[in-house]
Amino acid sequence: MYVVSLTYIAPLEQLDAAAVEHIAFLDRHYATGTFLASGRKVPRTGGVILARSESEEALRAILAEDPFWVKKLATYDIQQFAATKAQKGLEGLLDR
Repeated sequence: MYVVSLTYIAPLEQLDAAAVEHIAFLDRHYATGTFLASGRKVPRTGGVILARSESEEALRAILAEDPFWVKKLATYDIQQFAATKAQKGLEGLLDR
């Protein structure tokens, strides 16, 4: 599993203008099961995506399609982790 931390590098007005495309990108990858959760950082300096992927390279290929990346609105930090414990009801997140 991966935690993707986005850091905005453009004014919020530019991010807001690309938001519809970004949300469509997120929705496509929720539909495939790659993205598990996502949202804005507080304060609004970026975002976070919790993702499952066969490899970091495959995840980077997906993220390269994000309009926030294509339009140079955000940078990405990817951290892999092995989930070994989860709240009841979230056991599907555990690495097996």
